[in-house]
Amino acid sequence: MGASNCIFCKIAAGDIPSMRIWETPKLLAFLDVGPLAHGHTLLIPKQHFESILDVQEDVLSSMARQLPTLAGAIIRATGATGLNVLQNTGKSSGQEVFHLHVHLIPRREGDALGYRWNAGAYAEGQGEAMQSRIIGEIPS
Repeated sequence: MGASNCIFCKIAAGDIPSMRIWETPKLLAFLDVGPLAHGHTLLIPKQHFESILDVQEDVLSSMARQLPTLAGAIIRATGATGLNVLQNTGKSSGQEVFHLHVHLIPRREGDALGYRWNAGAYAEGQGEAMQSRIIGEIPS
């Protein structure tokens, strides 16, 4: 899907209404219309990037700089005791809108949202092999 059909691009342009929380000329934070918890907020760049794999470093760093401020505001406004910061890249990770976005999800003890974290382990030598493979893929 290109930027012309992207729902988040349309929200950023003001063509689709949203419950805006915070905005600059390059970034927008708004309430998720299908919240996992009240206060669930999305932070997006207004420029179209499909995922974290194609975003410009300066855009990503500007997003990251806003996370503490937004997280604090969401926690204070909702009375949450915690917050998940989640970014999905690719369909297999759960990405449904292919415009880079970060979820800020307020959490409370016993909120029943859950989180699947089925930790595994590496067999002997597998960890070191994976380490080498990843290091080999990092551009110089």
